[in-house]
Formats: sequence, structure tokens, C-alpha cells
Amino acid sequence: MNITIHPSSLKGNINAPASKSSMQRACAAALLRRGKTIIKNPGHSNDDKAAISIIEKLGAVVESNLNKIIVESNGVNPASTEINCGESGLSIRMFTPIAALSNQEITINGTGSLAERPMHFFDSILPLLDVNIKSNNGKLPLTIQGPLVSKNIEVDGSLSSQFLTGLLFAFAASPQIQHGALELSIKVNNLKSKPYIDLTLDVMKKFGMCIPKNMNYQEFIFQIDPNCHSTTDAEMIYNVEGDWSGGAFLLVAGAIAGPLSVSGLDLTSAQADRAIVDALILANAGIAIEAKGIKLIPSSLSGFEFDATDCPDLFPPLVALAAYCKGATTIKGVSRLTHKESNRAATLKEEFGKMKVQIDWDDDIMQINGGEVRGAVVHSHHDHRIAMACAVAALKADGATTIESANAVNKSYPDFWKDLKSMGAAVKFPGYVL
Repeated sequence: MNITIHPSSLKGNINAPASKSSMQRACAAALLRRGKTIIKNPGHSNDDKAAISIIEKLGAVVESNLNKIIVESNGVNPASTEINCGESGLSIRMFTPIAALSNQEITINGTGSLAERPMHFFDSILPLLDVNIKSNNGKLPLTIQGPLVSKNIEVDGSLSSQFLTGLLFAFAASPQIQHGALELSIKVNNLKSKPYIDLTLDVMKKFGMCIPKNMNYQEFIFQIDPNCHSTTDAEMIYNVEGDWSGGAFLLVAGAIAGPLSVSGLDLTSAQADRAIVDALILANAGIAIEAKGIKLIPSSLSGFEFDATDCPDLFPPLVALAAYCKGATTIKGVSRLTHKESNRAATLKEEFGKMKVQIDWDDDIMQINGGEVRGAVVHSHHDHRIAMACAVAALKADGATTIESANAVNKSYPDFWKDLKSMGAAVKFPGYVL
């Protein structure tokens, strides 16, 4: 699907979408905690749907409607020999160790760009936990057979914190921790995206799971606790919070083409991407934190310096913001962009280059030279965040912008185009009615 955006002004109030980071973790916790869980404000992105499908394949019974999902589970008891994670990097990295809690052989697969993402982490780590694994030279499909046995291990956290998230969930639900007979630790070297581990631990705590002691993100110690029976609790309710990753695009859109108010975002959230507020302040954006939400008013934006190492998903909205900043903007953390839905550094340079925005990078630093943004024909590269970044940049461009493969947004924010139009954007869908 292609869409065309004409220069527009936005106004009104908009709710941020549900956080898929929170939603997917809640699905994992609901699977592990035996009993009934009601998840309110559930997301309905493709990644959220993948997580729901996975927990069903691993034994949960799920009843869904628009306002909540009800999960009945008795732990990991696979109902299928294969699970498909779609294009969700979090799902495959989080649910693989969880699936390994079973003694059943399970094949784990995915689609699209996920088939090319490196999974060699599992080849080296899972055998240390008594899990048999076969992979396609470090890529999908994976075939695993447990049961996983929690042990003292040391892992590399430089590629993605999502691998550690999966291990933390699996360890907490393993018999070794559940019986409270052993003190075990996961040592981590060079952990990236630490706030996402904070989110994982926060979800685990809210679900009453055994949570490890965090030793400055270098070691996570599960201590002996005979009273820890984290997976056997009564019915509970979990509310999925608003998504700072999707909300970042709305906030930047408001700063460029507002005034706009964005609600549903928790400033105390453990989500890494709430750092977009810091970036907007550094860029001299017109931003006000109000009781009903965050208000953005267009202002004279200035180039800024920002470290996105721990929040790499912010690169696309940050580039859209920097495109309208006077002078150069530098963003650190380029090395985190290679293994995404696209190689985001190269993709941002290519597509924003078509819009006459110059982007260069040297080692781990990206530089964006702001100025006039021109309308162009660009391509999402089937990457949801690239599609949204180009759309936001198009709002005040000199001329119309057409985004090819615009339906990539379904991965994380399926209502993005509808929401953009509801705020006043001139969004055109040839042959398609919102």
C-alpha cells in the first residue's frame, strides 16, 4: 500500500497506542503464572498478535476482545510443535527460552526480516542450560528441546537486551528457582538498552514472579527464597501502558506541525523511549507537561546532541525531528541499528536523502544537517519506523511525499495513518478509504 502526505498542520488531542513492549511481556508473564490473567488496553499490532498466538501454541487459552484479553494458563504445556513469531524480534528472543522450559521438541520460526536476524546467541547459551538446539547457521528456523535447567551463566548483552529478558522470564519460572533451593546468577557483559530490562523486571514484579537482584546490570542474582511461588497466584489484572515508541512520532509531529496534545504516556514508565522528551527539550521544542497529556507547539528548533544507545528505536523519530532543526544534530548509538527490520542507519540516510536531508555517520555517531525538507517518493523498506519517520517529516515538507509499502506500520502501530488523518493531516490512500 502506498500513501501520499501533503504538507499539513495538526491540531487536537490524540491517545498514544498501547505499548507492544509492555503487551508482549505481559503475555509471557500471563503464560507463566498459572491461573487467570485479564490484560486491559491490549495492543493489536502484528507483534502483539504474534505474542498472543505464541502463548496459545505454548498452552494458554486466550479470549480476546477490543478492550481486554483473558488468559487462562497452567504454565508452559505446548499445544503445538511449532511457533511462529512473525517479524517480532522481541517475541523470538523472549519466548525461545520460555518454550525451552518444556521437554517437547519445538520448532521456532519467523517471517520477513526476522529470518535474517542473527540468533547465534541461542546456539551458544541454550546448550549450557541443557537445551538441545539446531539452527540454520545462527538463523531461523530454530529447533529446541528442553527442559531448560537454570544454572550460573555469563552472557553477552551487546547485541540486544531482549535475549536477557527471555532468560530472566525462563529462570524465574524454572523448577530450580521455583523450589527456592538454589542461588543462581546471570552475569552480563556490555548490556545495551538497560531501560528495557527495567521494564522486564517491572512486569515480572507486577505479576508476582520471582525477580532477581539487579547488581548494576552486570549480574542478576536469583536468591534462595522458599516462599517464592511466583507462578501460582489468584486472578490478576494488568493494564498495558501507552507506547512511548509510537508516541515519540506523535510528539515529534506536534513539535513540527502542531499544536497537538498527546495523552496516555506515563512519564514514570520504565520504557526507554520516554527519553524522547529529553530530546525535544534539547531541540528547543515547544513542549509542556500538562495534567491531561503532553502538549507540543511548533517553535524554532535547534540542532542537538543525543545518546540513543539505550533507546535505538528513537533514531527514526529523532531524525525526523533533526530534519527541521537549524544546524547539525548528532546522535550516538548507530551500532544498534544494523539488526532491525532494516539496516536503519543506511535506510534513514537513503530515504531522507531523497527528501534532501543530509545524513552521515562515522563509527557510532550519526550527523543530520537540518534545513529545508522536500517532498519525494520514498520507501519504507518494510520497516514500520521508517514509514512513520518519513510521514512525520512530510508534514511540513516542500511538496507532497509518497511512502511506498506504507502498511509496514501494522507491525507496531496499525492505527497510525488513521490517527494522523484524525489530527488534520492531508493523507491520501489511492483506492483505500480509512
